[in-house]
Amino acid sequence: MISNSITMKSTLDADQLRMVAEVLKERASLAGLAEQWEFPDERALLAEAARAFGLECLESDEVAVESKALEGFPLKLIHRYEVFPLERSEQWLRLVVSNPFDLNAFDAVSSSLEIEVRPVVASGEVVRKYIKRFLGVGAETIDGLIAMQKAQSGDVEMLEELDVDGSEDAEQAQQASVVRLVNEILSEAIEARASDIHIEAQESGIKIRYRIDGILQAQPAPPEMNQFRAAIVSRLKIMAKLNIAEKRVPQDGRIKLRVAGREVDIRVSIIPMLHGEGVVMRILDKSSLSFSLRGIGMPEEVYAEFQKLIRLPHGIVLVTGPTGSGKTTTLYSALSEIKSEDTKIVTTEDPIEYQLEGINQIQVHHKVGLTFAACLRAILRHDPDVVLVGEIRDLETAENAVQASLTGHLVFSTLHTNDAAGAFMRLCDMGVEPFLVSSTVEGVMAQRLVRRLCPDCRRPAEMAPADVPDDFPAEFRDVKLVTIYQPGGCEKCRGTGYRGRIGIYELLRATDEIRQLATQRVASQVLKQAAMQSGMQTLRVDGWRKVVEGITTIEEVLRVTKAD
Repeated sequence: MISNSITMKSTLDADQLRMVAEVLKERASLAGLAEQWEFPDERALLAEAARAFGLECLESDEVAVESKALEGFPLKLIHRYEVFPLERSEQWLRLVVSNPFDLNAFDAVSSSLEIEVRPVVASGEVVRKYIKRFLGVGAETIDGLIAMQKAQSGDVEMLEELDVDGSEDAEQAQQASVVRLVNEILSEAIEARASDIHIEAQESGIKIRYRIDGILQAQPAPPEMNQFRAAIVSRLKIMAKLNIAEKRVPQDGRIKLRVAGREVDIRVSIIPMLHGEGVVMRILDKSSLSFSLRGIGMPEEVYAEFQKLIRLPHGIVLVTGPTGSGKTTTLYSALSEIKSEDTKIVTTEDPIEYQLEGINQIQVHHKVGLTFAACLRAILRHDPDVVLVGEIRDLETAENAVQASLTGHLVFSTLHTNDAAGAFMRLCDMGVEPFLVSSTVEGVMAQRLVRRLCPDCRRPAEMAPADVPDDFPAEFRDVKLVTIYQPGGCEKCRGTGYRGRIGIYELLRATDEIRQLATQRVASQVLKQAAMQSGMQTLRVDGWRKVVEGITTIEEVLRVTKAD
């Protein structure tokens, strides 16, 4: 937020400055606002915005650059924040910036170099001219940028030997500049805690986005990177042991890396699209794994009830939610809690995301007929105590899971339903007899993931009870102001205000009443109401609890849940 003390220095008011900040954040042109507010041109508007902060504004790129200003400068920040170092002493660095509102840029440079940053404002065009003049253009820009970062990104090590043919595509993909560029993309994503990397071929050029805490974030890429688009895809195909000559059909592969001493598995999916091949990579960072029910955000009473469920001698325990809601993590955490020398646990998964010590895991292979149902039938001949089926997708798998539970096994699995109560009807809709569903399903956990507020920059905010959602906890209706927390934005959270994710949960235990209603195939909403009357806390209620505790925000809960 822009304070009044700042706006006093400028003819622009606070609302106008916010509009300028939004345009600069998208790296778009200020020409429209300049014309609307009757400024001679966009540079004049940018200069007035700089004046609000008491900063100098450069008119051109004629200001000299000291050669030592670039020494040791973290060059990956240049394109990320569109900045460039001009002058440096032992105590301070003069930095030209295209966005005076982006305090994260100043913090990133200052914390990296442990030096005071003195910003100077210039248009994006001027900053890009500095970059091209001092770092070269085309291949030299990319190679120069990344070669100077070799100490940072050169520690990407393949854990498997690469098989490279002598084709032209392979030769281009093995160029030092392309190898370093791909290594930089991968190491940067891992450093940013990204779960996925999206490399997309657009008509305007290459587009790179990282999914961080469940939200896609665009990563600035220099225009010169476009000429490396095909070589980047070829390099990734070589690393994933795919056919680099095949550009007409989808391909899937896997890359095993060691980055900065950490073992990382990357699942690669390549699909041909209109303007070229699109790549999505799922990052599985083994060093960051921690499968603990205590650590995933379950309320104490839900944790206690779930502990009882996962220790039952037989029955079916389901975890439901959309893709990417943390179902696998919850199931792996449950298995980690109950595994022991006297318990045989076998899983069938598609794909196996994480390898668990002490647990027997089977990879589904549809091409040879090794489906979930086929795996489950085979598993039962291996004398298991606990079975995990990655997902119940069809009637055959569902029936086998029911039979497994009836013959004395505890079965864990997942379903795609919106809430816990919907799991009963989903199994019935597949074709399983309602009396079998009601007699075997012991409990259903529905879950979602919400982003955690960054503890370093979250800030308290007071809201009137009339401004909070209608189903916000009733105890806050009787107070004048409700204190919650809002996201701020700092270097540690990359300016988003959020860092990490936490689950919100809804646990439905199969009581006698629930079983009777399920046998009658009543609507899932009737089941849900009965469960709530028995004390079940819904996803929404758990979400509001975490808002009140300052863990997440109202907006996050509204994003992933609907009113009960």
